Amino acid sequence: MNINGILVPIVTPFDKNGDIDTVVLTNIVNSFIEKGVAGIVACGTTGEYYTFSPEERELVLSTIAKAAKGKVTLIAGVNSLSTEHSIELANQAKQLGYDGLMLSANPYSLPSQEGIIAHFEKVADASSLPIIMYNFPDRVGVSIEFETVAHLAKHPNIAGIKESSGDFSHALLMMQANFENFEVVCGCDDQPVDFFFWGSKSWIAGAANVFPEEQVKLFNAAQEGDWELAKQIMSDIYPAIHSMESGNYNQKAKAGCLKGTVDVGNVRIPLVPMTQEETEEFLSLLS
Repeated sequence: MNINGILVPIVTPFDKNGDIDTVVLTNIVNSFIEKGVAGIVACGTTGEYYTFSPEERELVLSTIAKAAKGKVTLIAGVNSLSTEHSIELANQAKQLGYDGLMLSANPYSLPSQEGIIAHFEKVADASSLPIIMYNFPDRVGVSIEFETVAHLAKHPNIAGIKESSGDFSHALLMMQANFENFEVVCGCDDQPVDFFFWGSKSWIAGAANVFPEEQVKLFNAAQEGDWELAKQIMSDIYPAIHSMESGNYNQKAKAGCLKGTVDVGNVRIPLVPMTQEETEEFLSLLS
């Protein structure tokens, strides 16, 4: 599983009836690939996976796989309240041809660090697909602490961690540890230059729905050591990214898809659409 580069946790297009629009989904997958992204993450937070029926989930996964298999890395989000259900979702992803999994600690139950270890080890033991752990305490309610990461990094099926806590000191501590065959992935849209400077080679960014080409250029500049260019690109896209991080993230990822050129529909309840004024204000940051 190659995760070097920009991976897009892709939005899910909905039509005017609120149903999944597979034509638009296929089109944006193809557009992201043309822009040079390294992978697509299906059923992530930005994709509103928590609103899917089982049939819709399979439709999204299979549509993306049909468009992108063999072209870029395919990763399936398999978050669930239940560890057993995450294993079922992992098996489904394997059957549909995905290359890897992204998995958070169980939301809502607030597991201890011992429970987090048990959760990840059980899924990793049950699936042959490599796992990128997902540390997003603001969403899940618990953080994957350094000692827990150090333990889990030894598992042969755990390939890395998407670090989305916003605490760069935590990310730097993991990168300085130099865990073997383990990638610390940038999961904070406003911190990629920092991550890349310290050796990260992967950015899983919801904002890549908006700025795939710019983020690929930023990544390439960092890999070539052109830090002035990397900083300039980040400065150019920062106002929109800061706006996304400040609220209505999913709504802005959809409104700004491919810099606002593609209509991917509204968000689903429990999220609600932005006002027209809010949408226009955000879109004005993309030019």
